[in-house]
Amino acid sequence: MIYLFDGAMGTMLHQAGLPTGICPEGWNLSNPEAITAIHRHYVESGADIIETNTFGGNRIKLKNYGLEDKVREINEAAVRIARAACGPSTRVAGSVGPTGQLIAPLGDLSFDEAYLAFYEQIQALSAGGADMIIIETIIDIQEMRAALLAAKAATALPVICQLSFGADGRTITGTDPNTAAIILEAMGADIIGANCSLGPAQLVEIVADLAKACSKPISVQPNAGMPRLENGETIFPMGPDEMAAWVPKLIQAGATYIGGCCGTTPTHTKALKQAITLAGCTSSDRNIKKVTALTSRSKTVYLGAGMATVVIGERINPTGRKALATEIREGSFAMVKKEAMAQVRAGATILDVNMGVPGINQPLAMRRAVEELSLLTDVPLAIDTTDPEALEAGLRAFPGRALVNSVSAEPERIAAFLPLAKKYGAAVLCLPIASGGVPATAAERKDVVKKIVEAAYHAGLRSQDLLLDPLVLTVAAEAQAAVETLETLRLYRECFGFPTAMGLSNISYGLPRRDIMTATF
Repeated sequence: MIYLFDGAMGTMLHQAGLPTGICPEGWNLSNPEAITAIHRHYVESGADIIETNTFGGNRIKLKNYGLEDKVREINEAAVRIARAACGPSTRVAGSVGPTGQLIAPLGDLSFDEAYLAFYEQIQALSAGGADMIIIETIIDIQEMRAALLAAKAATALPVICQLSFGADGRTITGTDPNTAAIILEAMGADIIGANCSLGPAQLVEIVADLAKACSKPISVQPNAGMPRLENGETIFPMGPDEMAAWVPKLIQAGATYIGGCCGTTPTHTKALKQAITLAGCTSSDRNIKKVTALTSRSKTVYLGAGMATVVIGERINPTGRKALATEIREGSFAMVKKEAMAQVRAGATILDVNMGVPGINQPLAMRRAVEELSLLTDVPLAIDTTDPEALEAGLRAFPGRALVNSVSAEPERIAAFLPLAKKYGAAVLCLPIASGGVPATAAERKDVVKKIVEAAYHAGLRSQDLLLDPLVLTVAAEAQAAVETLETLRLYRECFGFPTAMGLSNISYGLPRRDIMTATF
């Protein structure tokens, strides 16, 4: 089944006489009849889903018009207006646009400020009776993460996440469709897509990339062609029939939700509806392979059988390193950044980040370290901590899909860490340590990990969210340590099939010529 969104609201508002400098969302209160008429035109043209006139309905945007105290009133009114124009089978999507500011460290807006602004707006749209939430025209994956987290906290409604990509196939802040899809699916988006910036011709490949990278339905709302400037006015050149000709290609690429963005009108919507109906278009089958992946803002790293071996750099850890601990305690991250770049140059594809310095505000240190590293390098991060607050600080600050290092079988660790991994879309490294200590044999380790895996599934995590650690102990203390680790790896592959990760050099701890021992192992 293919579903049809409506088209542009801004285009229609200006045709309806919205004066320059007047808040478009303010018309929900001062001129509701005009908004109702626009919605009705789209409904009559065949739209299955109508978006509310709330694109700029968050507190940060409304402040530009002195309307920041009317967030709830404006958004609830918008839903009522849309509902009044709809037929019994037409759904109303609460439109949530960007704040217009970049989130720190790229800009001055804090993640929490963005989150609260989105939460307030989405809660109002939900209370007003919207059928779904559509977060759209977002150019920064970190802002999308804030909005999606807010949506999940504010409502149980389905959430559509649409980013805007440039002609180079990336958002302005560097996220490609593959990476975006992996992050957003892991975080619980119900539909993932793209809108604005480009016309349908440019969005076909982006839709295909999104469809290959996730199992969620894909949405697309192109502009009416690529915009051009004529006599100081932005013109969208693509007519309804020309735009409708792209419908079969967008569906073939994987889209099941299609609509229009800038420059489109009810005439475009009618043509899109006819193209869907006359061509008898139905969505194509997608065979999505479940693959474990970690991402940064702009890069994806795949893990598991058949993939290249991944190296996790673990030198950003103050344990036993007095100089690094001192710098972190003093609020300096010069050594952290130096270690990061040195490890990346040496071949690290993931960086482990540990801020475990006694007596400091570890959540604050973790947030600052993650923000610094996300600016400095494009490799994914592993958040390494035993402190749930530090873990959440790191996961919240990281504009990608991180690895939680790690979750053991102690009940308190499972209860605190697994829900955070689910909430932020992180992967989890399962460590076979129970309340009774370190299991000596491979069979015991497998049994401990099984408990963690079952708890992870219960928390809502998926198979592609889990990695297993076989637990490497030093042969200096236990002669059978290497044998048991290798046997654990075999059992893991046989019983679970998840990717495995381990601290390789632990095998040689306390021995001479550790390089030879570690390399051999």
